[in-house]
Amino acid sequence: MERERLAGIILLIISAFTGTMAFRLATPAIAFYTRDVLKASMLSISIVSMSFVLARAFTSVFGGLLLERGKRLVYIGALAMMGNAFAVQLYPLTSNWFQVAGIKLLNGFLNGLSWPMAQFVIAVATPNEIRARITSVYFFFGSLASLLGNYVYAYTVGWGLSGQMWISSAFFLLTGFIMVSSYALLYGWIVPRRKRTSNGERPSLDPRKVLIIASLMAVIVAFTSGEITYVYVSEALGMAKGTTATLIGWTGFLAALLSYGVSWLADVRSERRMVILTSFLAAISPILAAVKSAPTVFLGIFLALFAFQSFRPISRKVLASYHRSSLAIGGVNGVQNLSTFAGGMLFGVTYSLGEVHLGVTLNLALLTFLPVSLALLFESVKLKGRD
Repeated sequence: MERERLAGIILLIISAFTGTMAFRLATPAIAFYTRDVLKASMLSISIVSMSFVLARAFTSVFGGLLLERGKRLVYIGALAMMGNAFAVQLYPLTSNWFQVAGIKLLNGFLNGLSWPMAQFVIAVATPNEIRARITSVYFFFGSLASLLGNYVYAYTVGWGLSGQMWISSAFFLLTGFIMVSSYALLYGWIVPRRKRTSNGERPSLDPRKVLIIASLMAVIVAFTSGEITYVYVSEALGMAKGTTATLIGWTGFLAALLSYGVSWLADVRSERRMVILTSFLAAISPILAAVKSAPTVFLGIFLALFAFQSFRPISRKVLASYHRSSLAIGGVNGVQNLSTFAGGMLFGVTYSLGEVHLGVTLNLALLTFLPVSLALLFESVKLKGRD
């Protein structure tokens, strides 16, 4: 690749690291602050988590449409990322969970503009034959930051929410500046919309089917998303806050590290077969996590994260070949966030069902995902491709 193009892609990968570091430090800090200091219920914490993804769902699609009006508007994504630095400073000022949810809505709005644009740029700027692998590296650096962000949270527990949010703000600002530099270097490769031609680049899988699978998978893996995960693991297994954050961080990191192999197979072998594999793993993940023991809970979380981390670069590769690629990538982000909202609310509403003892102790809230798991398996098996 050309030197300028390579430099821009590397900077975007770095932005995935710094931006996720900012976000991941804030997530457990806000989760335990809302639960322990503000005394919020599990349903309230679900609303806090899902208000973020609901706002992000709508602005993801809006950002894709915005880019079609002119690629210069990609810089709005970088400015939105910087806006997070000011938004997180509001959390220590809150006195109830409803205020926390309102700030989460603002964070979701800003992230919905920034991250899908970054994913679009790295996908279209990368050659097709290595697109899934480069996109996987991009997401992997985000997962590495998730691990380190959880460690930073555990190390700074004694600093209080205010001190932790200053660290988060610094990383959000840095990420915005890195994005601006990257977009300037990659500006010539940013093509949000192109004419549909018979001999042009075309998706290898049906984009509509990919969106359906993305939606179902996001519903299922919602139990690994945001504040609800930390509270569930801590309370189900009786773990300390710092230990919970550290173990969840390691689980996500290992899932991302191993997901590169699936991306490589998708590039050189079969995208369709990798979609079926990731769908199967996602489908069984909540069933495993429902069994109340440390090995099964963390195995369920690992499989959910591994499946989702593996599927994301494949879906972005497929949709980057669509003639309205910015809208398609913004759309899949929007669909996944709406589905995560639905899954997270389902988990929060059914959490009060408690447990059932059938030789082993099972969490009933996680077992309610079974119908969605069956639908995901059905849709993935029906998927047709060119390989």
